[in-house]
Amino acid sequence: MVLNNIENLLEKYENDETSLKEEQQLKDYFSQETVAPHLEMYKPMFGYFLVNQQEQFTKQLPLTKMVSTKKRFYYKWLAVAAVAVLMLSIFVNKTSNPDELILTEADKIEVNNAKEALAIMSKHFTQGKAQLGYLGAINKAGTQVDYLKEIINPMDRLLNK
Repeated sequence: MVLNNIENLLEKYENDETSLKEEQQLKDYFSQETVAPHLEMYKPMFGYFLVNQQEQFTKQLPLTKMVSTKKRFYYKWLAVAAVAVLMLSIFVNKTSNPDELILTEADKIEVNNAKEALAIMSKHFTQGKAQLGYLGAINKAGTQVDYLKEIINPMDRLLNK
């Protein structure tokens, strides 16, 4: 009768339906020297629970601030500093105008020479682009040739579908 009761309690224990009193009955049964052979596998588990229940934590815990709190504090200030630097750089960038730079006479001459050279290059590129207009006609003719290939082999077109 006791064995039937223990088996029923084990089934309830596996389904997480036992009360604390019923779990204590299981612990008491498995702490005995003699246990039914088919229930022998549960003995180490409940033995562990009994030993583990008697363990106590004896180490002294410090009551100072945690290290992670300090790191988080530094990260907050680091984020604030990063935002301040970003805002300052945007402000300085908007207020400075490259046209207001002080250039020497030699620098002004070099800038004008560079502008003239770039204008000449732009003119030549525009002329070259106009001469490449015939490439569009060649491309169009190439697509028409592909249609001719389909007309020559109509069976291939039917078989590919």
